[in-house]
Amino acid sequence: MKNCYLKIFHILILLYVFNYSFAQSNKSNQLPDWAFGGFVRPESVNPIISPADSTKFLDPMSGKRIAWEGNYTFNPAAAIKDGKIIVLYRAEDKTGTKIGTRTSRIGYAESADGLQFQRDDSPVLYPGNDGQKKYEWPGGCEDPRVAVTENNTYVMLYTQWNHKVPRLGVAISKNLKNWKKHGPIFLRAFNGKFADMPTKSASIVTKIKDGRQIIAKINGVYWMYWGEEHVYAATSKNLVDWTPLVDGNGALKQLISPRKGYFDSDLTECGPPAIITDKGILLLYNGKNSTGTNGDQRFAANAYCAGQVLFDKNNPTEPIGRLDVPFLRPMEPFEKSGQYVDGTVFIEGMAYFHRKWFLYYGCADSKVAVAVYDPAHPSEPDPIGKK
Repeated sequence: MKNCYLKIFHILILLYVFNYSFAQSNKSNQLPDWAFGGFVRPESVNPIISPADSTKFLDPMSGKRIAWEGNYTFNPAAAIKDGKIIVLYRAEDKTGTKIGTRTSRIGYAESADGLQFQRDDSPVLYPGNDGQKKYEWPGGCEDPRVAVTENNTYVMLYTQWNHKVPRLGVAISKNLKNWKKHGPIFLRAFNGKFADMPTKSASIVTKIKDGRQIIAKINGVYWMYWGEEHVYAATSKNLVDWTPLVDGNGALKQLISPRKGYFDSDLTECGPPAIITDKGILLLYNGKNSTGTNGDQRFAANAYCAGQVLFDKNNPTEPIGRLDVPFLRPMEPFEKSGQYVDGTVFIEGMAYFHRKWFLYYGCADSKVAVAVYDPAHPSEPDPIGKK
């Protein structure tokens, strides 16, 4: 009898180990009903934008013609104009030696189908001889997010980089090519309290109205989520001057933060403009996986994957849902080779086009790709586990 119990005990242990191992290796990924996805990478399309040495631009800083997009092209915004998708992408020249040391400018590309793009030869936003020199020379203009008002005014929130402090800046346009810079968005809030702190990655809240994605108001003010390590929020009355939300101690109010053991264990960085849905306010964001036991062992260490969080429509600071695994992660060779070999799908631009969502993202800080979500025919999100 004793041997019988011992055998049963051993069988139970084996079953436990098997079930645990199966759970860790399970590649299925199910999205809740509030989430967008899955997004499908169209075949034989990606990457849609890659570096080019042939396009030259007279640089105001050096006075020389340079290959402004000769090094890397990545981290794009997206918008709709005249029935086409416009992608505004970050382009690096070859002036530096590593991430953060080169000059970035914003390029322009347009497409009738969202997949095949024609690019302009010159950037549309760049460090120039203007009032933003102290904020943009020599690092330039990085990582744009773009949204549009109901009366067709485009608002770009981007990073102004002077190689000292990154700051969120804003520019306004009527045609996506000619931009008026208005400078750092937190310059006046709280008497300049947050004007000189590092700020990045701003996602204005939008909504769908009459088939268009436009900037929305919540309780009479514009709203956005922003932040690179944590997700914060800010409000505005004019889309130019923004006021960060603070807690009772006057510190920035953290809405979501990195989670130990998850794909976003190192940072949570805002993605494309947030969207008001019937379930809440949906924010797509970038999560960086930590190393060692702090990270999710099912995903590569230091990889950037894409997550989603849902906020309450009546209380936009209250998260009510959050994905525990990414819906998009580095899987393709072009997402894991180039400037950031640990793997990156860095989402920044999303356009509602022909009743589908076209998501544009940076690949390993080197190229631009697209993935498409069709709400009428949803596909599976990226599987769980390393590839």
